[in-house]
Amino acid sequence: MKVIEREPQSYWDDLEWAREHSTELHRKYEDPDGGIVWLAIVNKEVVAHGPNLAEVERIAAERTGKPIKEIAIKFIESGAAIYDQTTL
Repeated sequence: MKVIEREPQSYWDDLEWAREHSTELHRKYEDPDGGIVWLAIVNKEVVAHGPNLAEVERIAAERTGKPIKEIAIKFIESGAAIYDQTTL
């Protein structure tokens, strides 16, 4: 029988926290130049952020001692990219 590993409850709690705080996270971390930003969240706190997902995961794992698969990740995209500000 194959055992399926599941993320710990803290992972899901961190994703829920990120969803609930989405507006403030966008305001704080959105790249004004229209680039993308990845946030790594552990214990309802952003522990790493940047444009390179692999680098953000690596830094978050180093800072927290958690395996990457247990670190919640949120993608922040610029409003300019979503709404194409060049045409407004």
